[in-house]
Parts: sequence; C-alpha cells; structure tokens
Amino acid sequence: MMSIQKLEQLNEMHIDVLKEIGNIGAGNAATSLAKMLDTEVNMMTPVVKILDISEAANLLGGPENVVIGILSKLKGDIEGIMMFIIEQDFGKSILTSLLGVQEVSCDRLSDMELSAISEIGNIMIAAYTGSIGTLSEMNLKTTVPAITVDMVGAILSVPAIEMGSVSDKIIFIEDDFLSGNDNVTANMLLVPSIESLNRLMEKLGIQL
Repeated sequence: MMSIQKLEQLNEMHIDVLKEIGNIGAGNAATSLAKMLDTEVNMMTPVVKILDISEAANLLGGPENVVIGILSKLKGDIEGIMMFIIEQDFGKSILTSLLGVQEVSCDRLSDMELSAISEIGNIMIAAYTGSIGTLSEMNLKTTVPAITVDMVGAILSVPAIEMGSVSDKIIFIEDDFLSGNDNVTANMLLVPSIESLNRLMEKLGIQL
C-alpha cells in the first residue's frame, strides 16, 4: 500500500472521508451549541477544501481581518493542530447569549468572556475529534485550547511554523450554522502530521 507523502496527494475518496468527518463534526457541534445557547441551531452541509495557508487567509477575509482563533494540539493516535476560527460578530453573539453582556470588545475580553469562548472552542474541537474517533475508532487527545484575537495572517502563521516541515497546506472545513435569523460561518482548520493522516486512512481502509 502506497502512503500519502503530502496533502496534495489526497484523492476524491480521501476528500469524501474528510467531508464525512466534517458532516459528523458539524452535526455534533450544532447539537452542542444548541444546548449551550438554549436555542435551535441547524447546520448546512460543510465544505471541505485542501488549501495553501495564503488561500485560507483570503477565505477568512484577508490576512488583515481580525478574528478569534482557538487552537488545540492533537495528541494520541493522531498528532497535529486543530484550529477553530470565528468572526468577531459570532463571538459577540455567543457572549451576549451566554453571559447577557451587551457591550463586548473582542480585543479586551474579560476573564469570564475568555472562559466562555474557551468553552465554545472546547465544544467545537471535541465535536470534530469525536467524529474522527467515531469513524476510525482511534484515540485522540487534545490540549487545553489557546485563544487569541488577532489578524488572520498572524493566526495562520502558527500552523505554518508548527507544521511547515510537514506541509504548507491545510484541511479547511467551512461550516454554516443557522440560528434564528442568524447565519454564522465557522471554520475548522486541521493540520495533521502525514503519519497520522496515513494511519487514519489505513484504519478506514482508504488507499492512495
């Protein structure tokens, strides 16, 4: 069996598997968000792409767009980085729903606000790691999420530096959630080590 040497080698079958992981993860995330926010949350079909860091930056509003980044490292059977990126408006909406605060400044978040965002990050990241574990029966562990409010370019420099020796591409999962009249886009970035990706595909019986 040939192994994957870089993300560019992923074929349609591999992408379909990643889409299924995205589907299950988004479904888990929508359910968890609905419970946390005490409101109905529906999801659209996720879009999965293999992108250069620069392409991802453009999809996230450009390198100078300021967003909230929640990063967790993956350990266990799969190693790498998972990063959840949300627009400031989404962050403010969540904090208003959870804490009842009306005025939120994302560049000056209180400890309580940071804790709430961290919990959202935990939920979203667990939704996706759970979907990988469900499909593959692999054991995944994550570190406590690190939160930053910064420009997209600066936030994406983290996986570029951490995983640059592996690939300059990332797995980009775009989710649209519908809550009431709000349509919110959230993005999950997955940068697994190549060894981990091969283990995952082999476990699922997918060959190059």
